[in-house]
Amino acid sequence: MHRREQARYEARATIVKALASPARMRIVDGLIEGPQCVCAIRDMVGSDLSTVSKHLTVLKHAGIVRDERRGVRIFYRLRCRCVVKFAACADQVLRAIAGGTQKKRRTGKA
Repeated sequence: MHRREQARYEARATIVKALASPARMRIVDGLIEGPQCVCAIRDMVGSDLSTVSKHLTVLKHAGIVRDERRGVRIFYRLRCRCVVKFAACADQVLRAIAGGTQKKRRTGKA
């Protein structure tokens, strides 16, 4: 595999790893509505501020979100809305899995 190709796969994996947390997926879902301050994100996730800050740092380093200071508050927004498509794709996979499981139950095949 060429170096450039390997680097691309590693960069993609970094993004997927950043999304591999229920809390971070919840943050992304919440940011679909638009920019949110850290305090609103904390309430949305239901974790303490330091934990939310760590999640936001992971998302920021992966390029999924960006921050913006407004006075004394920091707001976060999605850098690219295409990440929503990833979540929709994951939901579609879950529906397909559920459909396959239901089909197996109806037919009695494993």
